[in-house]
Amino acid sequence: MNRRDFLFQSALTTAGSLLIPNFLKAYELSAMGQPVAPSGKILVIVQLSGGNDGLNTVVPYRNDIYYRERPTIAIPTDKVVPLTDEIGLHPAMQPLRALYDDGLLTVINNVGYPNPDRSHFRSMDIWQTGSDANQYKTSGWVGRYLDAACTGTARQPFRTIEVDDTLSLAMKGESLNGIALLDPKKLYKQTRSKLVTGLSHEHPDDNQSVAYLYKTLAETVSTADYVFDKTAQKPSSAGTTYPNHELGNRLHTVSQLIQSGIGTSVYYVSISGFDTHINQPGQQARLLGQYAEAVSAFMTDLKAAGRQNDVLLMTFSEFGRRVKQNASNGTDHGTASNVFLLGGGLPGRGVLNEAPNLSNLTDGDLNYTVDFRQIYATLLRDYLGADDMAVLGRSFEPLKLV
Repeated sequence: MNRRDFLFQSALTTAGSLLIPNFLKAYELSAMGQPVAPSGKILVIVQLSGGNDGLNTVVPYRNDIYYRERPTIAIPTDKVVPLTDEIGLHPAMQPLRALYDDGLLTVINNVGYPNPDRSHFRSMDIWQTGSDANQYKTSGWVGRYLDAACTGTARQPFRTIEVDDTLSLAMKGESLNGIALLDPKKLYKQTRSKLVTGLSHEHPDDNQSVAYLYKTLAETVSTADYVFDKTAQKPSSAGTTYPNHELGNRLHTVSQLIQSGIGTSVYYVSISGFDTHINQPGQQARLLGQYAEAVSAFMTDLKAAGRQNDVLLMTFSEFGRRVKQNASNGTDHGTASNVFLLGGGLPGRGVLNEAPNLSNLTDGDLNYTVDFRQIYATLLRDYLGADDMAVLGRSFEPLKLV
């Protein structure tokens, strides 16, 4: 490796999270970022990592089986936040009740996929790639959405942004990838060093692979400049107080980016800690409380900015938990769970489908009735205006969501 290429590799390390893994393939195509969602709609994805217990999130509080199988961790009937005569929310999620009453929350029960896998890593891969349980894909569904939506001669990775220091598989396409950032100002400062800016203007043509590296760095610097400039021009959220925890801070960043008008169509955010094998009640209540208060602040902020009807927030976890509690006052890995959709422009259905059937289980687990890719297909086609078959590889029956 010559000195110039050694310095470039150092610049990659310095830039850190603002460079996207596997982004080198991007320059094999000639693609110009067009407006990704012609409708101007924005999808925000919140991932509850660890396998959130759906039964204690959306509680079947009229079901005797639920209380029989969970004698110490079931949510007491008088503590449930009722949504219908059959189901209600965990009490820590009280802030979502107002959103539900305003027609901004839709609950989808029994979401899963055929031949479920109870491994965190494998099931998350399945959800992030949109694959079958026996398929192994190296690209994610959001990344392939970006692939399909971009045509022309240049790439614009800011069209899909993950608010994190690393990029999830969901955001990696076959030829294009989104970008990961925690803070636009930090991203900008990381690209201001003489080493990074100098190398970003290099145009080596002696080695095609090395040329890709330099082009990637140049694009990163350009993206950092653009995002920072847009967010600096329009301060946001002045009247909204966000909770001071990880999810609150990250949704605050998403709101700032949306209100800056940078043209991003999909945002991705994660919160971890939902693997509640031991002493579930306290841990899950804390996490669900953080989720509810952060989402409530986010929706309040968007409403104040006049953007609530432009944004749809989808929340999922890689699997639910088993119906029967374990001996450690917790729950073990299960299968189907629930998905939340929050935002303006929904048909106001509230609860889309039937509550979980606790008398019809497979090996102690819930049976899915909605394939998660039906949700993806519906959001891609009817909300983002994309070709869902091109992204997912085949057709899935859409849902009446948007």
